[in-house]
Amino acid sequence: MARRGSTFKSCGCRDEAGRKLGRKCPKLYRAVGRWSSTHGKWNYQLEMPPNADGTRRGPLRRGGYLRVEDAEQEMEQARELLNIAGEDSCLATKIADLIIATVAATRQLPLPEEVRRKVRTGQNLAEVITVGEYLSQWLRGRKGLRESTRRAYASHIKLYLIPYLGHLRLDRLRVADVDRMFEEIDEFNDLILRARETGDPELRRLVKGRRVVGAASKQRIRATLRSALTRAVKERRVEVNVAALVDLPSGKAPKALIWTPERITQWRKDLATYTAAINARRERLRGHDPGRGQGNKINRIDAYIGAPRPSKVMVWTPALTKRFLERAERHCWYALYYLIAFRGLRRGEACGLRWSDVDLDEGTVTIRWQIIQIGPDTFEGKPKTDAGEATISLDASTVTVLRAHRARQNTERLAAGDAWNDYDLVFTDRLGNPVRPNHVTDQFERLSMETGLPPIRLHDLRHGAASFLLAAGHDMKTVQETLRLSSLAIAADIYTSLLPQLARKSAEDAAAIILNADTTSV
Repeated sequence: MARRGSTFKSCGCRDEAGRKLGRKCPKLYRAVGRWSSTHGKWNYQLEMPPNADGTRRGPLRRGGYLRVEDAEQEMEQARELLNIAGEDSCLATKIADLIIATVAATRQLPLPEEVRRKVRTGQNLAEVITVGEYLSQWLRGRKGLRESTRRAYASHIKLYLIPYLGHLRLDRLRVADVDRMFEEIDEFNDLILRARETGDPELRRLVKGRRVVGAASKQRIRATLRSALTRAVKERRVEVNVAALVDLPSGKAPKALIWTPERITQWRKDLATYTAAINARRERLRGHDPGRGQGNKINRIDAYIGAPRPSKVMVWTPALTKRFLERAERHCWYALYYLIAFRGLRRGEACGLRWSDVDLDEGTVTIRWQIIQIGPDTFEGKPKTDAGEATISLDASTVTVLRAHRARQNTERLAAGDAWNDYDLVFTDRLGNPVRPNHVTDQFERLSMETGLPPIRLHDLRHGAASFLLAAGHDMKTVQETLRLSSLAIAADIYTSLLPQLARKSAEDAAAIILNADTTSV
């Protein structure tokens, strides 16, 4: 249905009684009856559909345009909106309601393409949802998520997605908006680094508790947004998943490297340089804020962990691993570290292992649970992936270590008496309670330092288990199955960098057999 409309001029002039003249001002017209080009502004009015109760609705009136073309263009936009309804009078009324409400709130007309999309997808025309509102709804609606995944999503939403994008309308989110978010994250990274370097108290206050967001973390933040927008596309709230179109650095996991003697020598030099630099920076910080309680010297363990290393993922040689285990043998978690080093369990899987899933006679353990720690909170859940839930074989030495561990635990159980809490866990404190994963990591780092070894992460003991399999001549498929990785591609991607180093070692071993051969018996 064609809606009648017209354009006209009006002004703010008043008569002697103070009444507005509007369209009746004589200055609006030239002598020949045409509109004046210098006085007044252009307006339009457009006939509107009736109200929902059938009563007559007044026309849409808009004004203040300098040119008649501008008034006509907006009037045509209003006509286009009303024509979306076609012959549907009920829809025409809803669109008219939307026009009136939007003009009252924003002084602008709704965009026809947005109204068409909502009509096409059956959405409420009056609903306008922001990115922040939708992300909160989306997370609440995600049932069956692992607790660690839920917390990661919640952290991304709270720290990054809502602060940078939350105020934007979901249906108007653009690739440029997401690009801008990552640019602002980079700027905040710079602020964190400046605060660390300068020790400025005000900068330190602004970035307190925040860490630099690296390439891998950016990928995870983008993945959270992409997952939410995938749902929004299915719900037809948006037409394009803009997060999927954003270009970011790959964030690929660093390649694993072996601690060779040359790398260890360089690391020791870097440790001394790093320690001196941190101590000098602490002196500067005390100069900015003499009342700070922090000491002048960096703690040994902090320097040990923080000093630069060739790769984030470093692997001990068998000899270095043996040295660590010999030192750890005196500790109550010796069997836990032994199990990770020999069979590649994840930290949470070792902490969550139950005796009911261990068969020492058959030499097997079944991985069914893990204890995860996020911040101060711990919780029990299933393994990281479906492939992670599996039964693995134990070597004879690991069985022996676990038998000794069980005997010691039984002694502790008898000593505790009624105070013992029986959770059926393999690794516990002296009262049978679960061990906290972060405490296991802290103790691992301290034992490593005290042994004089170059640093690795506790998770890198798992990588070491893979490297020993490769060194023993097993293929990637065996590594995948032993470490329970979800695909062979993941195993190859993580451990391919170890192959040249292991191949060189095998070549040296083969040469040594010849060079050290006894020729006297020939």
